[in-house]
Amino acid sequence: MAKRTVGRRRADTKPNRGRRLEIPRGHGHGHGHGHGSEVIDTSVVDSDAVVARRVRIVVAGVLIPLIAAAVIAMIVLWPGGDLKIAAAEQTGASGTVTALKACPETPADCDEATVKLRSAPGADKGLEVPVEVPKGKNAAVEIKVGDRIILGVQKGAAIADRYQYVDHDRSVPLIWLAVIFAIAVIALSRWRGVAALGALGITALTLTQFILPAILKGSNPLLVAVVGGSVIMVIALYLTHGINAQSSVALAGTIASLGLTALLGWGFVKVSAFSGLASEGASAVKAYVPGLDLTGLLVAGIVIGSLGVLDDVTVTQASAVWELSAANPAAGRASLIGAGLRIGRAHVASVVNTLVLAYAGAALPILMVFAIGGVSTGYLLSTEIVAVEVVRGLVGSLGIIAAVPLTTALAAMAVADRSRDLVGVPESVAGAGESAVSG
Repeated sequence: MAKRTVGRRRADTKPNRGRRLEIPRGHGHGHGHGHGSEVIDTSVVDSDAVVARRVRIVVAGVLIPLIAAAVIAMIVLWPGGDLKIAAAEQTGASGTVTALKACPETPADCDEATVKLRSAPGADKGLEVPVEVPKGKNAAVEIKVGDRIILGVQKGAAIADRYQYVDHDRSVPLIWLAVIFAIAVIALSRWRGVAALGALGITALTLTQFILPAILKGSNPLLVAVVGGSVIMVIALYLTHGINAQSSVALAGTIASLGLTALLGWGFVKVSAFSGLASEGASAVKAYVPGLDLTGLLVAGIVIGSLGVLDDVTVTQASAVWELSAANPAAGRASLIGAGLRIGRAHVASVVNTLVLAYAGAALPILMVFAIGGVSTGYLLSTEIVAVEVVRGLVGSLGIIAAVPLTTALAAMAVADRSRDLVGVPESVAGAGESAVSG
């Protein structure tokens, strides 16, 4: 009988230095707790010649065309010129309250505050100006000496009437919160945390410099959201997780799931006959931009809202399949898909619940209004303001559910049967590895 060569790598390829594959010993369970086994770095999977070849096919055939199309679409849709609308333009200022005295006419309802301006248009910075501020039952939050407040500015008015109270200035606690968040991320994830913060900054820039202005310029909101979302995911995934096979598979799953989410969102928004006016701020935007497609804006919001969760799910699924393949290089496609889906079920159950609760939390005040009025559940769900949140939550959840099998299947196709090209994986172990994962 001819000698079989399965499980040997050609002599001209580089071995994985300093790492050994984890082969389950003793019990054949697929839970990765074999007695005396070594934990390995999944980079051996990324560096595998078979995996690299398969992923290159996905990258060249799917990802590169999609990324190129997204970049070209972003260039074409990029908003040019000034986006400000004169009727909507607002000028703001901020300052610190240095003194308070009761208003002469309504002492119980307002105070006359002396405010030292910290930031203001023109040459007013540093001036102390009079500002009427609410008091007692009219004040949502009590105003005291030393408080920082933000002000509206009426240009051209006399200094006594130029500034009006708007709200408390919360920039300091927000900055402290951002600093604590950044420190926590970096302390836990180190350089990867720094990369994640960089990706967060790029996401913010894409939203403020491309997505919002392009929609205001009249571009199709759904198209802008899909293009912007795809670019965000490309940069965020590769910057945070590195340019490698695993990130490429996760990215392919993310873009596919994003497209499905957009399609489902568009379909159910149209079928549900939403006007888009129930969303907060929609009426004001429509007044300033009459040609704005509010239903398209609604779908765009669904797509953008699901981006972060899709990223989480696809990266987790790709990582799970990579771990399974690292532990059992002989595992076949069906075994990896089955094991990956078992992991994904628990993840999806918790993430879907989180997403639905997040949308329910956003609509909580209006739900309480309906509850006080004793409105029936059927009536409540049919109102646009509630139905919009239901569609957002369920469509986003459907995108997440689809992301699990899509990403798992892509990852399994990339890493299945790696033992064919690995040094020192005997034929008997190859069969045992397959059964271990499938178990």
